[in-house]
Amino acid sequence: METKIFLAAYLAVVNVITFAMFGYDKYCAQHDKWRVRESTLLLWSAIGGALGAGIAMEFFHHKTLHLKFKFGVPLLLFVQIFLIGILLTNPANILDKIFR
Repeated sequence: METKIFLAAYLAVVNVITFAMFGYDKYCAQHDKWRVRESTLLLWSAIGGALGAGIAMEFFHHKTLHLKFKFGVPLLLFVQIFLIGILLTNPANILDKIFR
């Protein structure tokens, strides 16, 4: 049970941060300020923030024409959903083995 709580908290925090980073980058783009690197946005998307990135892309209308974001973020989201499904349904519970 604590594994599920940890995973949910981790994903919530990472997705909120990722969403905020996309929003901040959009703000910077509109106000001619220093931008967030694309590699940073993709990294946060890859470590669990793909859902937040996808929502931010639609909400802020940001990075929607860049192919690596247009196709990469949904692909990352699919992989993350698949891996989370494995982690939560695996009888051996991989996360318990990692954190013990």
